[in-house]
Amino acid sequence: MTRRIRTLLAAALVLGVAAGPASPAAAASPAAPAAPSAAGAHGAPALGALRAVLDGLPNAHATAALVRVGDAGDAWQGSGGVHDLRSGRPADPNGRFRAGSVTKVFTAATVLQLAADGEVDLAQPVRHYLPDLIPAPYGGVTVRQLLDHTHGLPDGDFPGTDVHEWYAHRFDVHDPRAIVASATAKTRVAPPGKVQRYSNIGYTVAGLLVERVTGDTYENQVARRILRPLGLQDTYLPGASPRIRGPHNRGYQVFPVPDGTSELRDVTVWGVTDGWAAGDLISTTADLERFLVALFDGRVVPEPYLKEMFTLPADAPGATMSAGLQRYVLPDGRVVWLKTGGRWGYNTLIAATEDLSRTLVYSVNSTDAKGRGGNPVTEAITRAAFGVPSRPAPSGPPAA
Repeated sequence: MTRRIRTLLAAALVLGVAAGPASPAAAASPAAPAAPSAAGAHGAPALGALRAVLDGLPNAHATAALVRVGDAGDAWQGSGGVHDLRSGRPADPNGRFRAGSVTKVFTAATVLQLAADGEVDLAQPVRHYLPDLIPAPYGGVTVRQLLDHTHGLPDGDFPGTDVHEWYAHRFDVHDPRAIVASATAKTRVAPPGKVQRYSNIGYTVAGLLVERVTGDTYENQVARRILRPLGLQDTYLPGASPRIRGPHNRGYQVFPVPDGTSELRDVTVWGVTDGWAAGDLISTTADLERFLVALFDGRVVPEPYLKEMFTLPADAPGATMSAGLQRYVLPDGRVVWLKTGGRWGYNTLIAATEDLSRTLVYSVNSTDAKGRGGNPVTEAITRAAFGVPSRPAPSGPPAA
């Protein structure tokens, strides 16, 4: 057994790695190393900083990362960390992963294709297409508002209130129609079109809209319209299966335990029917990069409907989200359009300038993929890829 593997096994024991329900263990996690602060000239990718972040894995915040950066025609690919903490073997750079809410970009593109085909009117109330699912109080919600998160629909109901309860329900199978019914039984959270509030429910409805309009399954429509034409052979929608098919790096999540410490559990196997058309996609960095470039290049959604993905709703103050994407302004004034995704054990991002002069795709096996405080590894990767100086690394071990 090599020294590296012995070290990783020792770290796994300290962190309390478990494939199933685990016993309490002390959380003695090291802090993430500081990434080099030098950014590339004129916003060029800081490849040295990227390499340093990847070489510092695994750490307290992530066990692996896969990264692809495009810079005006040049390409860079890197990976770091481990396939799993038990074996300690290197992460598979071509491994599949859960892309989470990046699924929404595929769903939005599918709806916009249907609009381009004349089968869907973005300004039409959703109730026109789904009268049996959308009750009269939500009759003013349009298809466009589903995609830009200004629909005002409340969230659907799911069992559990914390990570332990969600873990106990990880194999539950959820019916999207039941999710929508539980949401529309409540009072709306805002008038349609006036407030932008990010949620999954609009895209769950959008998936059902695709099925109603086409008479086909959502999964078949995404495959027929996007996956097969672009040759995305490692991308698929898993349905009720909680497993990832093919090569993949394992995901871990920090769990608090009663004695006030924390432990890591292997959360690779986890059902995603709660996300469905809003968050169940499985892919690779190569496939997502190909999709990102084709989308921005106009080869997935034709004009003028592609403009919907680069247009913010005018009547929702402070809006940053369009149909499927989010607008972000870098410190140097460059505008980036992006989408993040988070499933237990996996964080994903696709991002690019509209002219494709810079692209970034990553999958990071974060140990708190749904944490609200951000992840130093994902932040360091993003800053280095877009040539933004990194912030000082946090000192001391992270709070669980």
